[in-house]
Amino acid sequence: MPKHQVRPFFSAAAGFRSGNDTPRAFLDRCLRAVDQFEPGIGAFVHIDAAAAIAAAERSTERWRSGKPLSRIDGMPIGVKDIIETVDMPTQMGSPVYENWRSGRDAASVAALRAAGAVILGKTVTTEFAATVARGTRNPWDARRTPGGSSSGSAAAVASGMVSAALGTQVIGSILRPSSFCGCVGFKPTQGAINRGGSHDGLSQSAHGPLAASLEDAWIVAREIADRAGGDPGFPGLYGPAEVPAARMPARLAVLETTGWAVAEPAAKAAFEASVARIQAAGIEVIRRAGHRGTAEVESSIARAMEISRQINTWESIWPLNTYRAVDPAKISKIMLDRLAEGEAMNLDAYRALLAERERIRARYASYSADCDAVLTLSAPGPAPMGLESTGNPVFNVPATLLGVPALSLPLLEVDGLPLGLQAIGFRDADAALFSVAAWLIALLSRKA
Repeated sequence: MPKHQVRPFFSAAAGFRSGNDTPRAFLDRCLRAVDQFEPGIGAFVHIDAAAAIAAAERSTERWRSGKPLSRIDGMPIGVKDIIETVDMPTQMGSPVYENWRSGRDAASVAALRAAGAVILGKTVTTEFAATVARGTRNPWDARRTPGGSSSGSAAAVASGMVSAALGTQVIGSILRPSSFCGCVGFKPTQGAINRGGSHDGLSQSAHGPLAASLEDAWIVAREIADRAGGDPGFPGLYGPAEVPAARMPARLAVLETTGWAVAEPAAKAAFEASVARIQAAGIEVIRRAGHRGTAEVESSIARAMEISRQINTWESIWPLNTYRAVDPAKISKIMLDRLAEGEAMNLDAYRALLAERERIRARYASYSADCDAVLTLSAPGPAPMGLESTGNPVFNVPATLLGVPALSLPLLEVDGLPLGLQAIGFRDADAALFSVAAWLIALLSRKA
């Protein structure tokens, strides 16, 4: 176990109300974690401690007067460096944007500030929130990857430097780093959180929090959605203002996905042990063997990675082509190769991919009649050694392709390292997924 630990905010608020704790004291504990762990982990590209302290002091006064702005008033939060902030650079993990400032806050950041959150700094992202890692290390073992592309956000939460951090996911960039670093990752229904001012404009991308607890993940997402809504044309995050209560499901499904073939034996064993405990609690569990609908869903998502990567490649032509025109030396070979691949595609091929995605989504939507939620692994195993790769996203891409909510829950362990149990829900039923997740946490956190 590492010397650090996640730092939930939701449970600390009782101390703010009673006067036994304050947001300023809470931030001080986070800053001590920054001093202790940040030099070895490298979760941030920019920290403004002075501004955070001033914000925490204002929050402390509001709590003392009994007038907090929201349930996250005073919460220390990191912002992935793909998301604009008016008072800090937004550099997107690329020399193209070195020291660039947009002069505005993204919609999610503006909402966080309006709710009284304390923005501590900008967290490391891979190049353009894509593939090329930028050096953040895993808090559990500095030799291992923290995942990507929300690498800094996951590492900052797992180290106790912040209670939550914003991430984005277009393949697996919230769920995988959450799994590797041992925190909660929430990828909402596609479009549920406004992405305005975030440079992740691909059609499958979603905004979501990486958090110290399930409760923290919900209240951050809700406070943003209440103020900024969803993406234009989307209804935003549905669900109660309060954290959804735990609810025992009647039936859960297991989707092995194509990831099962590459999952480590110890990861499979840890997952199956949890499934056995769920069944022992009286829950029916369905799988591809013995349930036709599950087999059909497994078949429909078999090409999720291929379809998603091709869609993303076409959608990435702009702005990569403009960056290449200005200075190709500032773009990685991986991204230049992706650009060349995109330029070799045509519009008809892209349309066919979108049509196939819609067919897959329609099949999965009907699956809601068969189960309350879906379970799978969040990654093939614990964080792999090395910092060049961010790990295999094979278990994450199905929920992204489907556009449905998914959670990585820090409930599994392999060789003393965290591994996420992934729970997947149905479109706009994010709150229902949280209710099932709360029940899973209560069950699986107890000693067997």
